[in-house]
Amino acid sequence: MGFMSAKTAGEKWGITQRRVAVLCSEGRIPGAAIIGSSWVIPEDAKKPEDSRSSHVSRQNEPKVRPFLKWAGGKGQLLTEIAKYYPFDGKNITRYAEPFVGGGAVLFDILAKYELEAVYISDINAELINTYRAVRDNVSELIGRLQKMQAVYLPLDSEARRKVYITNRERFNSITLGSAVNVEKAALMIFLNRTCFNGLYRVNKKGLFNVPIGSYRNPLICDTENLQAVSQKLQNVEIVCGDYTKAADFIDRHTFVYFDPPYRPLTETANFTSYTDVEFDDDEQIRLAAFVNMMGVKGAKIAVDGSDPKGKVIKMMTVNYMNKGMAAI
Repeated sequence: MGFMSAKTAGEKWGITQRRVAVLCSEGRIPGAAIIGSSWVIPEDAKKPEDSRSSHVSRQNEPKVRPFLKWAGGKGQLLTEIAKYYPFDGKNITRYAEPFVGGGAVLFDILAKYELEAVYISDINAELINTYRAVRDNVSELIGRLQKMQAVYLPLDSEARRKVYITNRERFNSITLGSAVNVEKAALMIFLNRTCFNGLYRVNKKGLFNVPIGSYRNPLICDTENLQAVSQKLQNVEIVCGDYTKAADFIDRHTFVYFDPPYRPLTETANFTSYTDVEFDDDEQIRLAAFVNMMGVKGAKIAVDGSDPKGKVIKMMTVNYMNKGMAAI
Protein backbone atom coordinates (compact mmCIF):
# COMPACT_ATOMS: atom_id res chain seq x y z
CA MET A 1 0.00 0.00 0.00
CA GLY A 2 1.33 3.41 -0.96
CA PHE A 3 1.20 6.65 0.97
CA MET A 4 0.66 10.29 0.09
CA SER A 5 1.63 13.51 1.81
CA ALA A 6 -0.80 15.76 3.69
CA LYS A 7 -0.43 18.28 0.86
CA THR A 8 -1.40 15.71 -1.76
CA ALA A 9 -4.33 14.52 0.35
CA GLY A 10 -5.51 18.10 0.76
CA GLU A 11 -5.41 18.69 -2.99
CA LYS A 12 -7.26 15.41 -3.57
CA TRP A 13 -10.01 16.17 -1.02
CA GLY A 14 -10.29 19.91 -1.67
CA ILE A 15 -9.15 21.02 1.79
CA THR A 16 -6.02 22.66 3.16
CA GLN A 17 -2.86 20.81 4.11
CA ARG A 18 -3.24 22.16 7.64
CA ARG A 19 -6.77 20.76 7.83
CA VAL A 20 -5.46 17.32 6.80
CA ALA A 21 -2.86 17.52 9.59
CA VAL A 22 -5.58 18.38 12.12
CA LEU A 23 -7.69 15.41 10.99
CA CYS A 24 -4.65 13.15 11.32
CA SER A 25 -3.84 14.41 14.82
CA GLU A 26 -7.47 13.77 15.83
CA GLY A 27 -7.19 10.15 14.67
CA ARG A 28 -9.83 10.58 12.01
CA ILE A 29 -7.78 9.20 9.10
CA PRO A 30 -7.11 5.44 9.58
CA GLY A 31 -3.53 4.44 8.84
CA ALA A 32 -2.12 7.98 8.96
CA ALA A 33 1.29 8.22 10.59
CA ILE A 34 3.75 10.95 11.35
CA ILE A 35 7.28 10.58 9.99
CA GLY A 36 9.68 13.19 11.26
CA SER A 37 7.52 16.30 11.34
CA SER A 38 5.17 15.38 8.48
CA TRP A 39 2.05 13.27 8.18
CA VAL A 40 1.73 10.48 5.60
CA ILE A 41 -1.68 9.10 4.62
CA PRO A 42 -2.64 5.84 2.89
CA GLU A 43 -3.31 6.50 -0.80
CA ASP A 44 -6.72 4.82 -0.59
CA ALA A 45 -7.82 6.83 2.49
CA LYS A 46 -11.21 8.51 2.21
CA LYS A 47 -11.92 12.09 3.22
CA PRO A 48 -13.37 11.86 6.74
CA GLU A 49 -16.96 12.83 7.37
CA ASP A 50 -17.16 15.43 10.09
CA SER A 51 -19.54 17.74 11.88
CA ARG A 52 -18.82 20.77 9.76
CA SER A 53 -21.35 19.58 7.17
CA SER A 54 -24.13 20.10 9.72
CA HIS A 55 -22.61 23.24 11.26
CA VAL A 56 -23.75 22.20 14.73
CA SER A 57 -22.92 24.77 17.38
CA ARG A 58 -20.16 23.48 19.66
CA GLN A 59 -21.36 24.62 23.07
CA ASN A 60 -19.12 22.45 25.26
CA GLU A 61 -15.75 23.48 23.85
CA PRO A 62 -13.53 26.10 25.53
CA LYS A 63 -14.71 29.65 24.88
CA VAL A 64 -12.31 31.85 22.97
CA ARG A 65 -12.11 35.61 22.82
CA PRO A 66 -9.79 38.12 21.17
CA PHE A 67 -6.32 38.10 22.70
CA LEU A 68 -5.76 41.75 21.71
CA LYS A 69 -7.73 44.89 22.40
CA TRP A 70 -8.45 46.59 19.07
CA ALA A 71 -10.01 49.93 18.20
CA GLY A 72 -13.28 49.28 16.41
CA GLY A 73 -13.54 45.76 17.81
CA LYS A 74 -16.97 44.16 17.41
CA GLY A 75 -17.23 42.26 20.69
CA GLN A 76 -20.26 44.27 21.84
CA LEU A 77 -22.04 43.87 18.49
CA LEU A 78 -21.73 40.11 18.06
CA THR A 79 -25.39 39.45 18.80
CA GLU A 80 -26.39 41.75 15.94
CA ILE A 81 -23.68 40.59 13.54
CA ALA A 82 -24.47 36.93 14.22
CA LYS A 83 -27.90 37.46 12.66
CA TYR A 84 -26.11 37.56 9.29
CA TYR A 85 -24.26 34.25 9.71
CA PRO A 86 -25.38 32.01 6.81
CA PHE A 87 -24.36 28.71 8.39
CA ASP A 88 -27.86 27.25 8.75
CA GLY A 89 -27.47 24.91 5.78
CA LYS A 90 -24.79 22.85 4.05
CA ASN A 91 -23.92 25.26 1.25
CA ILE A 92 -21.67 27.69 3.21
CA THR A 93 -18.66 25.76 4.50
CA ARG A 94 -15.92 28.42 4.39
CA TYR A 95 -15.26 31.74 6.11
CA ALA A 96 -13.03 34.69 5.17
CA GLU A 97 -12.26 37.87 7.10
CA PRO A 98 -9.89 40.10 5.09
CA PHE A 99 -9.66 42.86 7.76
CA VAL A 100 -9.30 40.64 10.81
CA GLY A 101 -8.17 43.20 13.41
CA GLY A 102 -8.90 41.87 16.89
CA GLY A 103 -10.94 39.01 15.47
CA ALA A 104 -14.10 39.19 17.60
CA VAL A 105 -16.28 37.87 14.77
CA LEU A 106 -13.65 35.30 13.79
CA PHE A 107 -13.50 33.81 17.27
CA ASP A 108 -17.26 33.84 17.63
CA ILE A 109 -17.57 31.78 14.44
CA LEU A 110 -14.70 29.45 15.34
CA ALA A 111 -16.33 28.78 18.70
CA LYS A 112 -19.73 27.98 17.18
CA TYR A 113 -19.00 26.18 13.91
CA GLU A 114 -16.58 23.70 12.40
CA LEU A 115 -15.93 24.81 8.85
CA GLU A 116 -14.05 23.32 5.95
CA ALA A 117 -11.62 26.24 5.63
CA VAL A 118 -11.07 29.63 7.24
CA TYR A 119 -9.02 32.54 5.88
CA ILE A 120 -7.99 35.73 7.66
CA SER A 121 -5.74 38.55 6.57
CA ASP A 122 -4.65 42.05 7.48
CA ILE A 123 -2.17 44.54 6.09
CA ASN A 124 -0.69 45.04 9.57
CA ALA A 125 2.40 42.82 9.56
CA GLU A 126 2.87 42.99 13.34
CA LEU A 127 -0.71 41.89 13.91
CA ILE A 128 -0.43 38.95 11.51
CA ASN A 129 2.90 37.91 13.03
CA THR A 130 1.17 37.78 16.41
CA TYR A 131 -1.69 35.64 15.09
CA ARG A 132 0.83 33.23 13.59
CA ALA A 133 2.82 33.08 16.81
CA VAL A 134 -0.33 32.23 18.78
CA ARG A 135 -1.18 29.51 16.27
CA ASP A 136 2.27 27.99 15.79
CA ASN A 137 4.37 28.88 18.86
CA VAL A 138 1.93 29.37 21.71
CA SER A 139 4.05 27.66 24.40
CA GLU A 140 7.07 29.86 23.73
CA LEU A 141 4.84 32.91 23.50
CA ILE A 142 3.19 32.18 26.85
CA GLY A 143 6.60 31.65 28.45
CA ARG A 144 7.78 35.08 27.29
CA LEU A 145 4.58 36.79 28.42
CA GLN A 146 4.72 35.17 31.85
CA LYS A 147 8.23 36.54 32.34
CA MET A 148 7.16 40.02 31.21
CA GLN A 149 4.19 39.95 33.56
CA ALA A 150 6.32 38.80 36.51
CA VAL A 151 8.74 41.68 35.93
CA TYR A 152 6.17 44.40 35.25
CA LEU A 153 3.40 43.97 37.81
CA PRO A 154 5.42 44.46 41.05
CA LEU A 155 6.90 47.78 39.83
CA ASP A 156 5.82 51.28 40.80
CA SER A 157 4.48 53.62 38.11
CA GLU A 158 7.83 55.21 37.24
CA ALA A 159 9.61 51.88 36.94
CA ARG A 160 6.73 50.56 34.84
CA ARG A 161 7.06 53.54 32.52
CA LYS A 162 10.75 52.80 31.97
CA VAL A 163 10.08 49.12 31.26
CA TYR A 164 7.27 50.08 28.92
CA ILE A 165 9.44 52.49 26.92
CA THR A 166 12.26 49.94 26.73
CA ASN A 167 9.88 47.31 25.41
CA ARG A 168 8.34 49.76 22.95
CA GLU A 169 11.75 50.66 21.58
CA ARG A 170 12.67 46.99 21.30
CA PHE A 171 9.39 46.28 19.49
CA ASN A 172 10.08 49.05 16.98
CA SER A 173 13.64 47.86 16.40
CA ILE A 174 12.68 44.33 15.30
CA THR A 175 12.27 43.87 11.57
CA LEU A 176 9.92 41.10 10.56
CA GLY A 177 10.93 38.50 8.01
CA SER A 178 9.15 35.51 6.54
CA ALA A 179 9.45 33.44 9.72
CA VAL A 180 7.31 34.00 12.81
CA ASN A 181 9.04 36.26 15.34
CA VAL A 182 7.79 35.18 18.76
CA GLU A 183 9.66 37.93 20.61
CA LYS A 184 7.92 40.65 18.63
CA ALA A 185 4.57 38.90 19.09
CA ALA A 186 5.08 38.83 22.85
CA LEU A 187 6.03 42.52 22.83
CA MET A 188 2.93 43.26 20.74
CA ILE A 189 0.67 41.65 23.35
CA PHE A 190 2.56 43.30 26.23
CA LEU A 191 2.24 46.76 24.68
CA ASN A 192 -1.40 46.17 23.81
CA ARG A 193 -2.18 45.21 27.40
CA THR A 194 -0.26 48.07 29.00
CA CYS A 195 -0.56 51.00 26.58
CA PHE A 196 -3.13 53.79 26.70
CA ASN A 197 -6.62 52.42 26.01
CA GLY A 198 -5.28 49.32 24.24
CA LEU A 199 -4.70 51.45 21.14
CA TYR A 200 -2.52 50.40 18.22
CA ARG A 201 -1.19 53.44 16.36
CA VAL A 202 1.93 54.12 14.33
CA ASN A 203 3.55 57.31 13.08
CA LYS A 204 4.47 58.09 9.47
CA LYS A 205 7.64 56.05 9.89
CA GLY A 206 5.59 53.03 10.89
CA LEU A 207 6.77 53.12 14.52
CA PHE A 208 4.40 52.28 17.36
CA ASN A 209 4.10 55.45 19.46
CA VAL A 210 1.23 54.96 21.93
CA PRO A 211 2.08 56.08 25.50
CA ILE A 212 1.75 53.88 28.57
CA GLY A 213 -1.67 53.34 30.12
CA SER A 214 -2.62 53.56 33.78
CA TYR A 215 -3.87 50.01 34.44
CA ARG A 216 -3.20 48.83 37.98
CA ASN A 217 -3.13 45.11 37.33
CA PRO A 218 -3.16 44.39 33.57
CA LEU A 219 -3.50 40.75 32.49
CA ILE A 220 -0.46 40.50 30.26
CA CYS A 221 -0.52 36.71 29.95
CA ASP A 222 -3.96 35.13 29.62
CA THR A 223 -2.64 31.59 29.40
CA GLU A 224 -5.96 29.73 29.20
CA ASN A 225 -7.36 31.92 26.44
CA LEU A 226 -4.13 31.89 24.41
CA GLN A 227 -4.09 28.09 24.50
CA ALA A 228 -7.74 27.90 23.45
CA VAL A 229 -7.19 30.44 20.66
CA SER A 230 -4.15 28.54 19.42
CA GLN A 231 -6.25 25.40 19.14
CA LYS A 232 -8.96 27.20 17.17
CA LEU A 233 -6.45 28.76 14.79
CA GLN A 234 -4.89 25.44 13.72
CA ASN A 235 -7.06 25.20 10.60
CA VAL A 236 -6.93 28.91 9.77
CA GLU A 237 -4.95 30.31 6.85
CA ILE A 238 -3.32 33.54 8.08
CA VAL A 239 -2.14 35.98 5.42
CA CYS A 240 -0.37 39.32 5.64
CA GLY A 241 -1.37 41.63 2.83
CA ASP A 242 -4.06 43.54 1.02
CA TYR A 243 -7.63 42.28 1.28
CA THR A 244 -7.65 41.46 -2.44
CA LYS A 245 -5.44 38.44 -1.72
CA ALA A 246 -8.58 36.75 -0.43
CA ALA A 247 -9.93 36.50 -3.98
CA ASP A 248 -8.35 33.11 -4.60
CA PHE A 249 -9.94 31.73 -1.42
CA ILE A 250 -13.45 33.14 -1.79
CA ASP A 251 -16.02 31.12 -3.71
CA ARG A 252 -19.76 30.45 -3.65
CA HIS A 253 -19.37 28.37 -0.48
CA THR A 254 -17.78 31.24 1.44
CA PHE A 255 -19.18 33.70 3.96
CA VAL A 256 -17.08 36.87 3.92
CA TYR A 257 -17.14 39.52 6.64
CA PHE A 258 -15.56 42.86 5.72
CA ASP A 259 -14.77 45.28 8.55
CA PRO A 260 -12.56 47.92 6.90
CA PRO A 261 -11.34 51.16 8.49
CA TYR A 262 -14.30 53.49 8.67
CA ARG A 263 -14.74 56.62 6.63
CA PRO A 264 -14.37 59.51 9.16
CA LEU A 265 -17.64 61.09 10.25
CA THR A 266 -15.93 64.47 10.71
CA GLU A 267 -12.75 66.14 9.47
CA THR A 268 -11.16 65.78 12.91
CA ALA A 269 -12.06 62.10 13.32
CA ASN A 270 -9.40 61.04 10.84
CA PHE A 271 -8.04 57.82 12.32
CA THR A 272 -8.57 55.46 9.37
CA SER A 273 -5.58 53.16 9.57
CA TYR A 274 -3.60 50.96 11.96
CA THR A 275 -0.56 51.17 9.69
CA ASP A 276 1.25 54.02 7.94
CA VAL A 277 -1.05 53.50 4.91
CA GLU A 278 -4.21 55.63 4.77
CA PHE A 279 -7.55 54.02 3.94
CA ASP A 280 -9.13 57.04 2.25
CA ASP A 281 -12.16 57.49 -0.03
CA ASP A 282 -10.30 56.08 -3.02
CA GLU A 283 -9.62 52.95 -0.99
CA GLN A 284 -13.28 52.73 0.00
CA ILE A 285 -14.26 52.83 -3.67
CA ARG A 286 -11.67 50.18 -4.54
CA LEU A 287 -13.04 48.01 -1.75
CA ALA A 288 -16.61 48.43 -3.04
CA ALA A 289 -15.55 47.20 -6.46
CA PHE A 290 -13.77 44.19 -4.95
CA VAL A 291 -16.75 43.25 -2.79
CA ASN A 292 -19.01 43.37 -5.83
CA MET A 293 -16.60 41.06 -7.67
CA MET A 294 -16.80 38.57 -4.80
CA GLY A 295 -20.58 38.86 -4.95
CA VAL A 296 -20.51 37.83 -8.59
CA LYS A 297 -18.70 34.68 -7.47
CA GLY A 298 -21.73 33.87 -5.33
CA ALA A 299 -20.18 34.45 -1.93
CA LYS A 300 -22.37 35.47 1.00
CA ILE A 301 -21.11 38.85 2.19
CA ALA A 302 -21.62 41.12 5.18
CA VAL A 303 -19.96 44.53 5.38
CA ASP A 304 -19.56 46.75 8.39
CA GLY A 305 -19.34 50.48 7.74
CA SER A 306 -20.04 53.95 9.03
CA ASP A 307 -21.28 57.21 7.53
CA PRO A 308 -24.49 55.88 5.92
CA LYS A 309 -25.03 59.30 4.28
CA GLY A 310 -21.72 59.08 2.41
CA LYS A 311 -21.71 58.11 -1.26
CA VAL A 312 -19.18 55.31 -0.82
CA ILE A 313 -21.03 53.39 1.89
CA LYS A 314 -24.39 54.01 0.24
CA MET A 315 -23.13 52.60 -3.05
CA MET A 316 -21.74 49.53 -1.32
CA THR A 317 -24.97 48.90 0.56
CA VAL A 318 -27.18 49.17 -2.54
CA ASN A 319 -24.97 46.80 -4.50
CA TYR A 320 -25.01 44.17 -1.75
CA MET A 321 -28.73 44.31 -1.27
CA ASN A 322 -29.36 44.02 -5.02
CA LYS A 323 -27.39 40.79 -4.97
CA GLY A 324 -29.29 39.43 -1.99
CA MET A 325 -26.42 40.01 0.42
CA ALA A 326 -26.32 41.71 3.78
CA ALA A 327 -24.88 45.08 4.69
CA ILE A 328 -24.55 45.79 8.39
